[in-house]
Amino acid sequence: MKKEQKIEQDLIKKLEALGYQYNQNIRNQTALNANFRQKFNKLNGVNLSDVEFNRLMESIVSPDIFASSQTLRQVNSFERDDGTPLNYTLVNIKDWCKNDFEVINQLRINTKDSYHRYDVILLINGLPLVQIELKTLELSPRRAIAQIIDYKNDIGNGYTNTLLSFMQLFIVSNENDTLYFTNNNQQHFQFDAEEHFLPFYRFADKTNKKIARLSDFADKFLAKCTLAKMISRYMVLLAGEQKLLMMRPYQIYAVESIVNTVNKNDGNGYIWHTTGSGKTLTSFKVSTLLKANQSIDKCLFVVDRKDLDRQTREEFNKFQKDCVEENTNTYSLVQRLLSDDYANKVIVTTIQKLGLALDGTNKKNYKAELAPLKDKKIIFIFDECHRSQFGKNHEAIKDFFPKSQLFGFTGTPIFEQNSTHKTIENEEKTLVLTEDVFQKELHNYTITHAIEDKNVLRFRVDHFKADNKQQATSQKAVVEAILSKHIQATSGRKFNAILASQSINHAIEYCRLFKEIQAQKQTEDENFTPLNIACVFSPPAQGDSDIKQLQEDLAQEQADNKENPNEKKKALQEIISDYNLQFNTNHNINNFDSYYQDIQQRIKDQKYANADYPQRQKIDITIVVDMLLTGFDSQYLNTLYVDKKLKHHGLIQAFSRTNRVLNDTKPYGNIIDFKTGEDAVDNAIALFSGQEGEQQKEIWLVDAAPIVIEKLAKAVEDLEQFMALQGLENTPEAVLNLKGDEARAGFINHFKAVQKLSTQIEQYTDLEESDKKDLATIIPKDTLRGFKGVYLEVSKHLKAMQDKGEDLPDTVAQLDFEYVLFASTVIDYDYIMNLIAKYTQNTSKDKMSKTQLVSLITSDAKFIDEKEELREYIDTLELGKALDIEEIKQGYEVFKANKSADTLAEIAQKHNIKTFALKNFVSRTLERHIFDGDLFSELFTHLNLGWKERAGKETQLAKDLIPLLKKQAEDREIAGMSAYE
Repeated sequence: MKKEQKIEQDLIKKLEALGYQYNQNIRNQTALNANFRQKFNKLNGVNLSDVEFNRLMESIVSPDIFASSQTLRQVNSFERDDGTPLNYTLVNIKDWCKNDFEVINQLRINTKDSYHRYDVILLINGLPLVQIELKTLELSPRRAIAQIIDYKNDIGNGYTNTLLSFMQLFIVSNENDTLYFTNNNQQHFQFDAEEHFLPFYRFADKTNKKIARLSDFADKFLAKCTLAKMISRYMVLLAGEQKLLMMRPYQIYAVESIVNTVNKNDGNGYIWHTTGSGKTLTSFKVSTLLKANQSIDKCLFVVDRKDLDRQTREEFNKFQKDCVEENTNTYSLVQRLLSDDYANKVIVTTIQKLGLALDGTNKKNYKAELAPLKDKKIIFIFDECHRSQFGKNHEAIKDFFPKSQLFGFTGTPIFEQNSTHKTIENEEKTLVLTEDVFQKELHNYTITHAIEDKNVLRFRVDHFKADNKQQATSQKAVVEAILSKHIQATSGRKFNAILASQSINHAIEYCRLFKEIQAQKQTEDENFTPLNIACVFSPPAQGDSDIKQLQEDLAQEQADNKENPNEKKKALQEIISDYNLQFNTNHNINNFDSYYQDIQQRIKDQKYANADYPQRQKIDITIVVDMLLTGFDSQYLNTLYVDKKLKHHGLIQAFSRTNRVLNDTKPYGNIIDFKTGEDAVDNAIALFSGQEGEQQKEIWLVDAAPIVIEKLAKAVEDLEQFMALQGLENTPEAVLNLKGDEARAGFINHFKAVQKLSTQIEQYTDLEESDKKDLATIIPKDTLRGFKGVYLEVSKHLKAMQDKGEDLPDTVAQLDFEYVLFASTVIDYDYIMNLIAKYTQNTSKDKMSKTQLVSLITSDAKFIDEKEELREYIDTLELGKALDIEEIKQGYEVFKANKSADTLAEIAQKHNIKTFALKNFVSRTLERHIFDGDLFSELFTHLNLGWKERAGKETQLAKDLIPLLKKQAEDREIAGMSAYE
């Protein structure tokens, strides 16, 4: 195996060949600063004194990465010793290619609490902007990224108080596989308990072919001007969130293709980027680059609905504060179009407002006002460019703006095959082909690409099989089927769902049926928990221009509201009233937009667990007709129930609501189909995969249940063989007899594979009885739970070793525990407290023994640090002495406080220090989240020790005390404590 040092040397030679200067003398902070000072003086034509340079460093070095990134990209001001101002830049921001590019290696930054060494760093004008960490192992990307995060989050590390605060990119490579990701402040640079992973990237060419080998990556990504362009142009500073983003390769190619087409004045074009690929960011970057183009007069980003207008404007303003103003009406749009203000050069508007502005028959005659713009160069960018209103407005735009260029973004282009569809009146209607309007495809990134890149999820389609044809059309049968499948489909209500119904009348009936059937189930079963149901469809417009605009692309709803509109309105009022009672809101039909926004936000706010957002505040299923089936994104929406005919682009758009990536607990988007049929799904995949062949279906759709069960059986068999090689039976209790940490690491990896497949199959809603029997035979539920318990036990031991930074075998150091797989979506703190209360009352029909209760707790990662306390607390309770949930909660808090006090007293006695003084120190540490070294030393004052003996005593006390502090601090960091670990 090639040694890391050799990989490093080869990379440096490659970078030298690319024009970088290798500066082998920069190995410490002093040399780094001196080199930067030289580059700064040269760039700005000055010769700073020592005092001035020190003040400059104080002003630019900041622990705030976002602030440093802004400073890097702008002209800054500095007052010299003589009082004169110096306007300076840190790099040549007009032409980044004309900076100095250097490569250094083995830089050491030693501070009070961190002693870090970095493999390779790229300097631009003396500033360290790119760090490359090299490995010789086959690495887990998440583990490698986590290591850098841990490295960066050490107290007092160089990223917070040296020029390393300007770091923009991290690159990780083992020579064969290379990834990169952006630097960020801590809130955007960590794995949280739910394992939302940092976005990391593999570079690719225009056809999405990955460029993974380090030498090839260096040629394509690290060439001086390319790297400069990546940092200066294709990193986006998200002002609203104080966050750095890097555009993905396909987004960059799309931007470049549009900008080049505009520069060459080479007609129109469209970008085929799948739903969920981040086209808002792409279009924002296009608009900002075109805004700087002096030959362009206006750039209009055009959406098709009022809610998308607001959504897009908000997204743009997240990227750059107040960069897009609101167009409250058509008059406002016209005034901004006529304005010479630079702030009005980029405009987000709806196609409906644009159509009114260009309508010569409109009594306000906006078209005449816009006459001065006829000969101006205007760029139009259309979001989801195949919308129904587009055809009739296209000619008006071309006629009025002959010098315009039109660009469209779409996830589902209109081809010949999907250009014809039946309207509500059952007449054939032909949509305008994407190529007819936009002439040529400039770039594509299809759903096939996105699934392969794991940017979106695959789909699992359950085509519902009814007992007879009549039942298949019964809405009652659909409700019964949904209630039987929903818990499983949504992983115990962790996620939520949309029910797409075929008409407004069907939606109204579904609301009634869910209310009636769930109420009946509650009377029959005290343990039945009803699902939270919401419903949204547009009300009759009845002259309301906002509602009329909203309905422009909601064909079914628009047609339905023409029949008996007052009945529809009354039904919607009742639905909103029920919603108000359910969620303690105060919406009404006259402010429909507020109601609609509230529903969208609740779907997005599904995040588990109850401590963050109580289940009663969440929506389980939202019944819709046309709404929310396009343009709406939520990571917590994983299931679509389909009770309407979908095909072609409508099917892909609707299915794609479910496939946003979250973590390993969401392995795919769930589609439960009552109407569409398998042929429609196959035809849509064939049309929109972007490639031919049966293989596309295998990429888009997850394996059928028997295949997953077969894989699970193989994973269990592999675990069994691994245990046999250790001389042990394949049982949970045998795991605790594994010898050595490498053997324990082997168990972690083997059982993690079992758990991943188990998590996947648990969400299948179409398992046959034979499938269920096979699963019970392969690994019974009690056995699986037992293995999860010992997995958590073993992983806690190995994770503690990793956290201490011990010199570990590679197999242990590289472990990624993926705790999110082992945290039940159903079981949370309140659930456990309720179970304990029922255990004391012993009245529930489903009695749970103490053994079962303890087993449940110990097999869930959420309680990895509390399971001993919970187990001991349960032991103190008297069976039959009934307590309610609040009494259980209060009792548990008292129990924990007493146990902590007893533990502190034992520690104090062991180390011959005063108990009250130790308790005060712990209280103050947890209150301030600062480990005060001076106060810690004072605990030993009464012993009159010499410094050497006292230091030894402090080390021994810290060893006992720090685990307790970490536990009580939960996930919050205690500053200064790492120095004592």
